[in-house]
Amino acid sequence: QVQLVESGGGLVQAGGSLRLSCAASGSFFSIDDMGWYRQAPGKQRELVARIFSSGNTNYIDSVKGRFTISRDNAKNTVVLQMNSLKPEDTAVYYCNADIWRVVGAKGNYWGQGTQVTVSS
Repeated sequence: QVQLVESGGGLVQAGGSLRLSCAASGSFFSIDDMGWYRQAPGKQRELVARIFSSGNTNYIDSVKGRFTISRDNAKNTVVLQMNSLKPEDTAVYYCNADIWRVVGAKGNYWGQGTQVTVSS
């Protein structure tokens, strides 16, 4: 019953910006940490950024200074603001979250993915 739905992907020129959003819906108690992953053609899925319940964040080195992850707990959303985009950022971006469906039961969930394409 828990779903993660991403939005905001699209086509942008190098140097441009995109804002990805992910909203959790369904029946659950609370969300622990949330993150964004990406997978380019022919490559393995990799962590892009993650934000914890404390608000602390971490990023893959290649996006530091360009991407910012944030969350709105009241809206059960996580946002990835992507600036100064490069063609190398082209990938399918996936939302991921650790969610407590009920007290004492935590699961890991994935969104369906949203395509980000950066042209040169």
